[in-house]
Amino acid sequence: MRPMRNRVEQSPSSAGIKKGDQVRVMTGRDRGKTGRVLAVNPAKRTVMVEHANMIKRHTRANPSKNVKGGVLEKEGSMSISNILLLCPACNKGTRLGHKVLPDGTKERICRRCGNTLEK
Repeated sequence: MRPMRNRVEQSPSSAGIKKGDQVRVMTGRDRGKTGRVLAVNPAKRTVMVEHANMIKRHTRANPSKNVKGGVLEKEGSMSISNILLLCPACNKGTRLGHKVLPDGTKERICRRCGNTLEK
């Protein structure tokens, strides 16, 4: 039996990306597409972006749940490292920064223009 290697465990992190953020896909077959984040999985470091990384799922009909059978097309997950956050103010891809407010709360800011990214 081989001994276990020492692995560096990454802590669950969403890299500051939240559900509802506008992002641009930077790599892969959907490079250049922009869309809203539908779901974030911090443990796996993946996100689902609307209209990006479309996959086909063959589903069986289930009349009790009112599900039609056939081939469904839906969004698949992609790595957080493959997307870039879009700033609503400057409308460009940006890195994420944080600013501590006087009351002790943190808010996300655009590294490019300095505007806040909170809704």
